[in-house]
Amino acid sequence: MKNYSTSFLVLHLLPLLLLVSEAANAGIVQLFKDEQGRTNWQYVANWSSGILILLLSISAIILFFSRRQTQKSNAALKAIRSQLEQRVQERTATLDESNRLLKEANQLLEGEIALHKKTAERLQSSEAYIKNVLESMPLILIGLNKDREITQWNKYAERITGVSAKNALGMNLWKAYPTITVLPRQVNQALENKQTVTIEHSQRGQYHFDIVIYPLSGQSETGVVILIDDVTEKILAENMLIQRDKMSSMGELASTMAQDINVPLEAMLADVKTALEHLPGETDKTSGTSAAPANGAGIEKLLTGAVEEGQKAAAIINNLLSFAASSADKKRMADIPEIMDHSLDLARDTLSVPGKLRFRDIAISKKYEDDLPKIPCYISELQQVFLSLFRHACYALAAATNTSENTSEPIIDIEIFVSYGALWIKVHHNGVGLSPEEQQAIFEPFFSSKPADNQYEAAKRLSFSHFIITEHHQGQMAVTSDVNLGTTFHIQIQVN
Repeated sequence: MKNYSTSFLVLHLLPLLLLVSEAANAGIVQLFKDEQGRTNWQYVANWSSGILILLLSISAIILFFSRRQTQKSNAALKAIRSQLEQRVQERTATLDESNRLLKEANQLLEGEIALHKKTAERLQSSEAYIKNVLESMPLILIGLNKDREITQWNKYAERITGVSAKNALGMNLWKAYPTITVLPRQVNQALENKQTVTIEHSQRGQYHFDIVIYPLSGQSETGVVILIDDVTEKILAENMLIQRDKMSSMGELASTMAQDINVPLEAMLADVKTALEHLPGETDKTSGTSAAPANGAGIEKLLTGAVEEGQKAAAIINNLLSFAASSADKKRMADIPEIMDHSLDLARDTLSVPGKLRFRDIAISKKYEDDLPKIPCYISELQQVFLSLFRHACYALAAATNTSENTSEPIIDIEIFVSYGALWIKVHHNGVGLSPEEQQAIFEPFFSSKPADNQYEAAKRLSFSHFIITEHHQGQMAVTSDVNLGTTFHIQIQVN
């Protein structure tokens, strides 16, 4: 600023000085000369000093005003600097406060992030635990939404159904697994009534399921959960214990009754034989007629019948004794055709429907495959099974012979063969068949649709035979029947 003012004055005064010097140049030169025309240097020195003083004075004035201007400028700059410093301080304070607030916000955010991480880890751990529980459950777990589409399908469901979760999720339940025993109406019942539905589904000797269907509560989307528990082993074990108790009691009862009945029966047979030996008269060997009076012949006929009935009773009791004695026996290798033939002989001696049909009057057709293998079995128990089937056939055939429409000969067809590593036994008769309801319940304990004193209904009870085949011999027993064509019993026992 100072240099600028000095330069400004010099630039304005210099032309003036030049004008003065040019105008006065002639007079000044003359002034500095004396009368002789010589230069008076004294005048020159004085005049130069005056000019110099004048210039110095002007320079001093210019410097003075320049100084004042500079001071004003410096003061203004100082004020501006002070304002700038104040603004910088204010901005710095504001920035520090912002940084402090930002730091506090960052700390709070870090705390929230850490809390969210912990919550997410706990949630993941909880979800993993719940998923592990669902996957490890030893029962079928199926989740359905309101559209009956599968939302849950655990590992046990995959193993039992053979349908993977990847293929099942999102599909309709009955399309993904058509053979499931749960019906749509049962699912609708649980949803509409908002109550748990419990179902027991079983096929005797094959499987038993406990099914629970319960609606989801407290969910934005409605749906149900289906739990299917396979309790087959539990039910079979319980039935095994019950049947063993029954068998033990029955064996003891049969043994006691057989011993109690056998003593007077043997005495009766002995007395009847003695009476026959002492009847008066002899039989004419040539004519074949009896010489005894008519009343004696009638007595002989009655006594002969008594002997026959006594022999039947003795055969039944001996069979009961044999069965009771073998209840604690071990399995033995046996030839099934021999057991069948022995059972047929026993049936001919013991089975009949009084006044209607004797088993010995039934035609027997046998078809045994050659070279049949022996199998481990309880011989007396299988005899009881075959005898029960023959008893059932005898009563069914007797019922058929009483109808005028049936003119066919009563026949029992027996077939024994090996197929797919198992021994198959089929017993068919052409008597009165079973209705669908009777086929469903024939292997149930104490099945009867008529009064207990009906002998034909008693002959239909085959639950004990079914138990012997399925539990004691690990086989299968089934029935197929038509009311007009007869009945066939199918028995399957593994060879090994």
